[in-house]
Amino acid sequence: MPRHSVNLIINPNADLGRAWRWASDLRPIVEEYGGADWTGTGYPTHAVELARRAAEEGYRKVVAVGGDGTVHEVINGLMQFPAENRPQLGVVPLGSGNDFAYNSALSPRPEIAMRQVFCGQPRKVDLFVIEDAHGRREYVDNTLGIGFDATVTIRSHSLPLVHGFLMYLTAVIQTIILNHDAIPMKIVTDRENWEEETLMLVLCNGAREGGGFLVAPAALNQDGVLDYVGIRRISRAFMFRLVPEVMKGTHGRFAPVRMGKFGRLTLQAERPLYIHADGEIFSAFGSDVRQLSVEVLPGALELVA
Repeated sequence: MPRHSVNLIINPNADLGRAWRWASDLRPIVEEYGGADWTGTGYPTHAVELARRAAEEGYRKVVAVGGDGTVHEVINGLMQFPAENRPQLGVVPLGSGNDFAYNSALSPRPEIAMRQVFCGQPRKVDLFVIEDAHGRREYVDNTLGIGFDATVTIRSHSLPLVHGFLMYLTAVIQTIILNHDAIPMKIVTDRENWEEETLMLVLCNGAREGGGFLVAPAALNQDGVLDYVGIRRISRAFMFRLVPEVMKGTHGRFAPVRMGKFGRLTLQAERPLYIHADGEIFSAFGSDVRQLSVEVLPGALELVA
């Protein structure tokens, strides 16, 4: 058994490398509550391995200290264990978007969030699992973006001079200008089905993504269902018109926008799909993912909040 019950997994590159400074500031708080074991990520998907190892070693809480990508990797490590052996999840938001923390009503201030890790009460939150035609599976805690939304994410990763919401907004503008392309899709859920040329489809466990876009205002990660938001083929000018509406969460009143809820979904596309999962690239330029299945996992994980 480990010396401490809490394992803190920090991404030193979070928030453009500022996470290390925050770690120094947070250490006295950790010691105030009896201490914890710190581990740092060194490469992509490293947090998956660290979280899995922490569960194997018997930690009671595993804490993602970083952004949404760190949270995504940690939950993918924890979900490799059965519920009875699965540690609780804690989150200290140090990233650019911190959307999972926002959607889970965690404090945006790292020093308060760290105290919540030690003093907060656990509550169950939903996750969802995705699988492509090649059998690749991944767990998602916040949003899955397909098409336009994923292209924005890919472009945001190449914008080193800006961060936070401005980074995502800049990528949105670039994508409207350079990658405005709708793909014919057939979508079947446990409640409805449709076929149309789709510019963007976002599957949501939480209301916000991109650090400030209220894509699915009604989405809750404790209601046992997922929300979807789809936008069919529209002009570039109309897409520019929709962007401020998405920021406010009022885009659902426009005819090209389709919104609803589901528990299970399958998707088939005529061309390869670009996909992000919690801001992490699942299917990038040059890939050939054309089919996807999605299922909600109600109350899959205990979050200390």
